[in-house]
Amino acid sequence: MPEWRPRALRKPRRTQPEAPEHSMDPRSDDDRPLADRPLIDTAIYRDGVRVATPGSLAETYEQLRRDGGAMAWIGLYRPAEEELLAAAEEFGLHKLAVEDAIVAHQRPKLERYGDTLFVVLRAATYLDESEEVSFDELHLFIGPNFVLTVRHGQSPDMSAVRRRMEADPDLLRRGPEAVLYAVLDNVVDGYAPVIAGLQNDIDEIEVEVFEADPHVSRRIYELTREVIEFQRATQPLMGILRSLEAGFSKYGIDDELQRYLRDVADHATTVGERAEGFRQLLDKILTVNATLVTQAQNEEMRKMTEASLAQNEEVKKISAWAAILFAPTLIGTVYGMNFDVMPELHWSFGYPFAVVLMLAVCLGLYTVFRRRGWL
Repeated sequence: MPEWRPRALRKPRRTQPEAPEHSMDPRSDDDRPLADRPLIDTAIYRDGVRVATPGSLAETYEQLRRDGGAMAWIGLYRPAEEELLAAAEEFGLHKLAVEDAIVAHQRPKLERYGDTLFVVLRAATYLDESEEVSFDELHLFIGPNFVLTVRHGQSPDMSAVRRRMEADPDLLRRGPEAVLYAVLDNVVDGYAPVIAGLQNDIDEIEVEVFEADPHVSRRIYELTREVIEFQRATQPLMGILRSLEAGFSKYGIDDELQRYLRDVADHATTVGERAEGFRQLLDKILTVNATLVTQAQNEEMRKMTEASLAQNEEVKKISAWAAILFAPTLIGTVYGMNFDVMPELHWSFGYPFAVVLMLAVCLGLYTVFRRRGWL
């Protein structure tokens, strides 16, 4: 075992309830649940045909040493530190790449350590029930005579990749780079349902925006975050594929395999363009929603202002009539005090005078309020 121990490897590892890939070896005598088996499948291939299915990593290493022209394909699921360190010692893997593979949470990338490629990919799955995008991480070590995959989630479906390659020996005999192509192709093809799901979500959001759904702003924000996360998973793929293309001649990549990898690059470019289009469209939808919300608020403010103005007019009318009615009440109250000493108390014209005074005051107030538009 190597003596080095990355400090990040001392962190406690998380567990996953189930493993996505089922062992293809029906003779497996491991009774543990699949989620508890770090070694999901291992096989030795010669000329594109499986010639052996070792029951352990140690047997795989031993058979690969004996058969110099064979290729080993090992699939691990959340391996323990010791298991991956043993693989690193056997295949001469760089300690930094091994540390990344154990700790996970890496961005998609391609790094070359001597004659070994280290590739990190992020597969995406659209969950219809929750309308969310789930991301899983896959690490690949590609050497001259081996492929080692380390998965940290339920996708991609490596069993499907293996079945496809074993069904096409002509492609599999092209070596470890052919397996890398198949994995890349599977991951990129897996983005298609995600694109369709995101498109459907955006269509629904557009309808909700124009129906003035009060919860649409939150959904736009959450979907934007998913699209950004999807871009982080897909955009680096173009750099990975460009790096592979740059090494075609140097590392003698088969011409037919080059065509396959260029096809994957075309699909990845389409995915990247769609994701960027979603990002821009969501930004525009958010702007439109903000404009519609502002317009709705302005309309509410206008209605409230109109209601307030109408209420003020009613208050003016009520106040004006109250003032008009208060004037004769005041005069009548004064003359109704029945004091003995009052100038008009015994005046024969006192009553007509009081009535005329009331009418005059009322008429005067009515004229003033009328001119001011209160009545």
